[in-house]
Formats: sequence, C-alpha cells, structure tokens
Amino acid sequence: MGGVFSRNSSRIGASEILPNESCKRQRLSSSFSEETKRLIPSLPDEISLQILARLPRIYYLYVRLVSRAWKAAVMSRELFTLRKELGTTEEWLYLLTKEDDGRLSWLALDPLSGRWQRLPPLPGVAFQDESRKVLPALQMWNAVGSSIKIADVLRGWFRRKDAPDGMSLCGCAIGAVGGCLYVLGGFSGALALRLVWRYDPLMNSWSEVSPMSIGRAYCKTGVINNKLYVVGGVTRGRAGLTPLQSAEVFDPHTGLWSQIPSMPFSKAQDIPTAFLADLLKPIATGMTAYRGKLYVPQSLYFWPFFVDIGGEIYDPDENSWDEIPVGMGEGWPIRQAGTKLSVTVEGELYALDHSGALESPRIKVYDFQDDTWKVVVGDVPILEFMDSGSPYLLAGLQKRLHVLTKDANHNILVLQANVQKHLSSLSSASSFSLHDSLDECAESTVESYTDPWKVIATRCARSTELVSCQTLEI
Repeated sequence: MGGVFSRNSSRIGASEILPNESCKRQRLSSSFSEETKRLIPSLPDEISLQILARLPRIYYLYVRLVSRAWKAAVMSRELFTLRKELGTTEEWLYLLTKEDDGRLSWLALDPLSGRWQRLPPLPGVAFQDESRKVLPALQMWNAVGSSIKIADVLRGWFRRKDAPDGMSLCGCAIGAVGGCLYVLGGFSGALALRLVWRYDPLMNSWSEVSPMSIGRAYCKTGVINNKLYVVGGVTRGRAGLTPLQSAEVFDPHTGLWSQIPSMPFSKAQDIPTAFLADLLKPIATGMTAYRGKLYVPQSLYFWPFFVDIGGEIYDPDENSWDEIPVGMGEGWPIRQAGTKLSVTVEGELYALDHSGALESPRIKVYDFQDDTWKVVVGDVPILEFMDSGSPYLLAGLQKRLHVLTKDANHNILVLQANVQKHLSSLSSASSFSLHDSLDECAESTVESYTDPWKVIATRCARSTELVSCQTLEI
C-alpha cells in the first residue's frame, strides 16, 4: 500500500495537507470513529482522510471492508469534497449493456487501472396496465434494449395506431449530472413512464427521484450548467404514440423538474399538404450540449422514410429556441434510422460517420466558423453487426475522444483517438502506439489494431450488446 501512496503523492504535487482545512475536518474524528477509535491509530482522523483522499478510487472497494468506520469514511461526501480540493478526483466510464438473456447491466471502467466493476441492477418496479400487470422496470428493456432497431418501433408506430398495445417496448434515456447517473422514462408495455432513477457512486446504489412531468420514451438528454435537460421523445396518447415537442430541466440540487419552452419544430410546419402533415411525424433524433447551448437535430418520419429538417438550438440564458445552422444540420452524420450520435470533448463537437458504402468509418468534427463537418480521423476500426442497434458508442473521457465497439470475437473495446493533433492540420496523419492488452481474453484483438487508435481497455462480452455510456468524475 506504501507504493500506492507514493505514486499518488507524486501525481498530486506539493500540496500535501491543507492547514486551513484542519478545523473544518476535526469533527470527522467522532463521526467516523468506531467505539471512539481512530481511523488510523496514532493519527487524527482529519490526517487519515487526507491519506484516503489520495488513494485511487478502485481501492475503496477493499478499504470499506476494513471496518464500519472506514466504510463510512470512503462513502462520505466530505471525503469526495476533499478529493476535489486536492485535485485527486478520477473520471470513470460507465457503460450500459444488454446481456444475451435480455437483462440490462451497468459496468464501470477505471481507465487508470483498466479494471471493470459491475454496478448493482436497477430496482424492479411493477406497473399495472388496466387489467394486466406489465413488465418490471428493468425487464422492460428485453424487447428492445440496445439491439432495438428504431425502425421496428417506427414500423409498429405507423402501421396501426393501436399496434403498441400488444408490444412491450423500452426507450429509457441516460444522463449524468452532479456526480450521479440517471435513467429516465421509457416504455413498460404500452405505458410511457415518468419515472427517474439515480445511481449514486458513493453509496453504490439506485434510488427513485422526482418524476418527469410527462411519460417519455426515446427522449434526448443533455447537461448545461450542472442541470439535466430532457427534450422530445414519444408518449402514449388516445390515438396511439404521439411525438413530444415539450422539454423540461432537472436541478439535482433541489431535486425538482421545471418546464422550459417546447421545441417549435418550425420547419415541420412548412409541410405543403395536410395529408403529409398527418403522415409525417416530427421527432428529435439527437441532442448535444455545445458552446453553452443545446443542439437538437430533428427529422420527419414515415417508415421506411425519414427526412432531415435540420434542427433547433435551445439557449438557456435566453430561455428560447432558434434554428440550427444549415451546414451543421445537413452534415450531421447519421447512425441508424435517423439517429444522430455525437459527443463534445474539450469544446469540440465530434460525430462518427459510417454511412459511406465505399469508405471506412470516419470521425468528423464540426467547424463552427465555417459551418461544416470535417474529417479528422479515418479508418475507425468498428465492425457492422446487423443484429445490433448500437455497433458503437462515443465518449469523452479524460479530455480525449473514445469509441466503444466490439471486435469479431465479441470483445468490448474502448478505443482512444488523439484527434487534437488533427485539428490544426486536417490532412496530417498523427499516430501513437498501442499499449498492452488489459484483458487476456482479447490479447490477439488488441495487437491487431494499428495507428491512430489506442486500446485502453477490453472486456470479454460474448453476445453482450452496447446500449449507452456516460462519464462521471469523482
């Protein structure tokens, strides 16, 4: 353990103990003591917490087994406040997957050690749908999960107005704010849920928080100013599934939801005939927080057709919507069935374009000044899995762009791209070497990839499918 402390001390620097914090932490000696014993014999508890705050998070799994006092210490808010003051917080990647038996499970990746940790499952919640009981909240993902083809939902949506009655769907949204993960809404049977669950990594547990104002499925989420915004999606109306224009925001400090102006869908109002207006359904196909605003691409759907109509921007300072720039909307890469996946890393907006039949997948960055999308990295090593709705995910982890995908042996790969080197000269080719495999079951896979990608973690996954991912810094 001495080696662990030495390694972290060198990383932190000279600020070993903050004298002005000593008085504030004196009270911890009583709150964390067990039968008046100190956390570490012969040391005041405020000094012990200074030591614990420098310990990598991955070791907290073992530290909490020492005693009840140590468990209380590593699960305390004060310890993680101290970690922020010392600059020892760590950013982890949280991955939602679907198992081959239909169960959903969360995995947490510590990028420093390359180790994975499994999170506890969402609590099962049963709902009554008229005279029959529908699936628990966790099981409602079975029919859709990560392998859902959005086209399947839309096909059922437009085929018959009452088609969802006999279907069990899901479409929960995922968000991360205030150091916690959130799972929002979705379908349980024919019911669109208002429910919201929160995962607290300090407690390593899920809890139910204030529900949304309306049941939503397939809504989009984004975070600005430490508030979680939710827009669009679909709900269950009298005439079947109804697209939503409404939006709302959650403040984790108050635990309350507030309404914000609905999306105007202004371009959807320009449909030339009443027949098309009834036929085509406007929906939000993505959302990203970029330059202090929410950018929401939109489409008109009638299966199997969809038409991009640009999108709209929400400005939280003005509390109003405006149209998205033309180049951004027209060039935003499409993942599947109109959905547009993107991520903001160090102020730059990235998306993955794999739609070209003769070209390999490419990473594009949005040029705000020129209102165009430009290629920064080519030859993204992802495979097409026809039975999967999510062949890849994007994440901004430790100020780097990452792509999560699976190899031919169904191992999960976390690939890192050093795209910053490409931003100054888009035609230059930057490369960096792979490091050793972090998972013995995928050593041959890791060695098979070459520049400009770096594999930072792998995991044997068999038929597990990717659903969504978020990052948390604690």
